[in-house]
Amino acid sequence: MDDLLLTFTGGLGIALVLGYLSHRLGLSPIVGYLLAGIVVSPNTPGFVADRHLAEQMAHIGVILLMFGVGLHFHFKELLAVRRIAVPGAIVQSAVATVLSMIIMRSFGWTWTSGAVFGMAIAVASTVVLTRILVDHKHLHTPVGHIAIGWLVVEDIFTVFVLVLIPAIFDPQVGAMSGAGGVGAIAMALLTTTVKIGALVAFTFVVGGWAIPRLLTKIARTGSGELFTLAILVLALGIAMGAAKFFGVSMELGAFLGGMVVGRSEFSNRAATDALPMKDAFAVLFFVSVGMLFDFQGLLENPWLALATMAIVIIGKPVAALVITVALGYPLKTALSVSAVLAQIGEFSFIVATLGMKYGLVAAEAFNALVATAIVSITLAPLLYKAVDPVERWVAKRPALWKIFHRRPTGEGADWEDDGIHRRAVVVGYGPVGKMVVRLLKDNGFSPIIIEMNVDTVRELNTSGEKAQYGDASHPATLEAAGTAKADILVLSASSVGMGQEVIREARKLNPKIRVVARTTYLKEADELIEAGANAVFSGEGEVALSMTESILGSFGATPEQIERESERIRRELFTRAG
Repeated sequence: MDDLLLTFTGGLGIALVLGYLSHRLGLSPIVGYLLAGIVVSPNTPGFVADRHLAEQMAHIGVILLMFGVGLHFHFKELLAVRRIAVPGAIVQSAVATVLSMIIMRSFGWTWTSGAVFGMAIAVASTVVLTRILVDHKHLHTPVGHIAIGWLVVEDIFTVFVLVLIPAIFDPQVGAMSGAGGVGAIAMALLTTTVKIGALVAFTFVVGGWAIPRLLTKIARTGSGELFTLAILVLALGIAMGAAKFFGVSMELGAFLGGMVVGRSEFSNRAATDALPMKDAFAVLFFVSVGMLFDFQGLLENPWLALATMAIVIIGKPVAALVITVALGYPLKTALSVSAVLAQIGEFSFIVATLGMKYGLVAAEAFNALVATAIVSITLAPLLYKAVDPVERWVAKRPALWKIFHRRPTGEGADWEDDGIHRRAVVVGYGPVGKMVVRLLKDNGFSPIIIEMNVDTVRELNTSGEKAQYGDASHPATLEAAGTAKADILVLSASSVGMGQEVIREARKLNPKIRVVARTTYLKEADELIEAGANAVFSGEGEVALSMTESILGSFGATPEQIERESERIRRELFTRAG
């Protein structure tokens, strides 16, 4: 227990300090996390964390991360990018493998060892790719969908590699000794394909029936703790089940489980309420990578590390750029996808470790892999930031621009606007919310409702209304509701305790959005205005206004007198910005 607490606290504490310093220097915090791993590793003096414990906790982070990615990634999106994701992943993996075989042959390796090493560096890191996309708010854009689809294909390809290595090189299987030969390899391929197919079918048929029902019962309890626990159990349980019963990676199982939850009303609440801790565990992934680095071993064979870095940072991105442009995608998309995939991570170490088990990957090669992971993970965010400057540089050179410029095609062609010019986000669907939604629709707005009652959300979606289940104080919920492009945000629920936070987060997504809020008490109005609301209406003010109009009318006041007094009350009691 002491080792666990020391590793967790020490690793995260040093990661916090160095991550903050990296951010202050204009670098990605990932650089600081990797340096933290080096600081707490056995290869440097001072505090030494338990590497195996760090790796296990990091694995939890990767599982939760893939579950979270699956929440907002649906089959239609995967199918939409299949034209680029499938050939792109295959071509890039093939290029990395062939380059590795050729270059490593010059170091005296066998062709087989070069191929296994190439397969290890062909797959990108889930954690790094997702973090870069999230940091730039590109996860749910065409570029994000292409990159995630590409990564899923690479992960599936890696699953086959992990199955084939023992089938080919394990003496008990006998493929290399001639006992099984091609038949053993074919059987391994067939078995893996069947297992993946069975996992997908089981997850979406059985899980698609059971998971929404389970989460509905949990949500109706009103307990946030139970809901968080349910999501954690689902994410980790499906991942474990995928590995134990279907023989595939936990990451792939978690991704599929997230897709099932994502098809229900609970996707945004799961992402906002139950998975924030994934970031803390994901930080430990970078720390665990840094702990593997041995500087002395790097000095003994620097050329091997440089060759590996060249393949990952130059060879893979160039291959991705060429295939993406060749398939008719615009230069910015090609550059973005190339940059975000120019790194290696968790699957690379899994493949390399299995290769070492069968004598296919030497110890110095593993250290080169670690060094390449550190360098590529550090550079990938910087490469992604350079996409816009590079595109502008190419645009100023007509000859290059003519080669690379393409009209948006496929899933990128119709992502700009849906033709709706006035959009509204309404938080809460009580009596006031219902009235507001009806009036907005009658006046040309397209409202989407954010509501915490799952049954209400289901009824609204069934009746054709646009409704989102989740807590509006979470940025992800507001983003999923389209706040970034909305014209107005209406806080119609008087019980919105986090009204200020909702308004601030909405302003971050859309500084120009008009915010109209409702509150119970007059004293809360000024606080909401300070948070960024344009107008605030309170229940106390409405009661005062109605009572005044009733009293004046009962004592014979003229309509003009009533209107004059009502206007004076509005000025005194209802708060507006400016």
